[in-house]
Amino acid sequence: MALLGPMVVVAETPAADLLDALGAAGAFPIIEASLKEAPAAIAEIQPVAVAMAPWKTTPTERQLRGLVDCLARRGGPVTPVIAIVDNDAPIVPNALPVADCSERLVARLRSALRVRTLHATVMRRARGSDCKRTVPVPANLLNQATVLCVGRGGSFPTLSVAIGERAGVVGAFSVETAARYLNARDIDAVVIGDGLGLRNVEALLTVLAEDVRFRELPIALLNNSAIDEERLPNLIRAEADPIRLVQNVLPYVRLRAFENHLRRVLKSLETEGAIDADTGLLDCHAFWRDLERVVEEASREGGALSIARFSFDGVTDRRAYIDAARLFARLVRNIDFACREHDGSILAAFTQTDLRSAHVVARRIASVLRHTMISPGRDRRTIRPTITLATLKASDNLSTLVARVGAYPKVAASR
Repeated sequence: MALLGPMVVVAETPAADLLDALGAAGAFPIIEASLKEAPAAIAEIQPVAVAMAPWKTTPTERQLRGLVDCLARRGGPVTPVIAIVDNDAPIVPNALPVADCSERLVARLRSALRVRTLHATVMRRARGSDCKRTVPVPANLLNQATVLCVGRGGSFPTLSVAIGERAGVVGAFSVETAARYLNARDIDAVVIGDGLGLRNVEALLTVLAEDVRFRELPIALLNNSAIDEERLPNLIRAEADPIRLVQNVLPYVRLRAFENHLRRVLKSLETEGAIDADTGLLDCHAFWRDLERVVEEASREGGALSIARFSFDGVTDRRAYIDAARLFARLVRNIDFACREHDGSILAAFTQTDLRSAHVVARRIASVLRHTMISPGRDRRTIRPTITLATLKASDNLSTLVARVGAYPKVAASR
């Protein structure tokens, strides 16, 4: 995949190595500009990405303001900024740091440009949809992200706290637990601390590299310089400094969270808004419309139908509700459908399922939720969903059926 389209290289002094690396990768045209000239160059050629050469003297906020404002004002798909840094943070906020002009720079840039292409696709689909929807970028993407922190050494508390201050964090003390979380949840990055052993870390990286779902996942590695997995473009490493490692990986976490947000929005657009872009479950309007139709069909034809309400007592954090709903969307069967209610509870319809079978399905889902979800508070207690079940009787209609689980139809099916 060539880096097609124009690029702007912002440099304090001539950056021949960076220009050569980008040119060899197929980027064209490439314009080199100073910090003062960069806004005009960006406005003129509309680059697909911006690369920052190494900076010797840190510019002032006033000097940076023109470039930052120019990038913020740009319309259209996201413009990734990648910066070559040594030990310091990039001078542009949210820029993707990389250590040198190696092949990993090109690989990370290609990965970021795939997100830009996805953003352009979503924007085009939104303009072409009947409702002419806009695609807003969430104000705090990190707040929506979930980072898996793996390790059991002395760095684990520092890593988990540093991540937890900015994003959601899930801890795992073993490779086996980490693999279970990767398959069960939407993970936006993996941070690997010490205490696991060299072979265990190598095995985990091999699994991530061989699975297309995780190959471009941001992976942060602490104190394991002897390990290198070339198939992971977003592999970030640091020696003996967990805080620096977290700072370097957070821009990649933000970009990955944005990519996952775009995928959910695209799925919502493809279903004409029937899928909730936040959770992956049905939108409330679509759920009640489908449920009314299913109740009518089951009453007319004598089929089985059961419903369940999963409530989370004592949970008040919106993030926990959204996380539970996204996990529920992975667990629900293809013949079933569900939605998230305003109080955070989940209402599910189990089609072609009698009460006994629905009890088995509900218990299986609740077991996964109980073993996977934890509260966002300091107590880190397990979230235990409360399940209320009901099955369709001959005398039931939509209202009487859902009333037995403590729910009430919110939207008419003839919307």
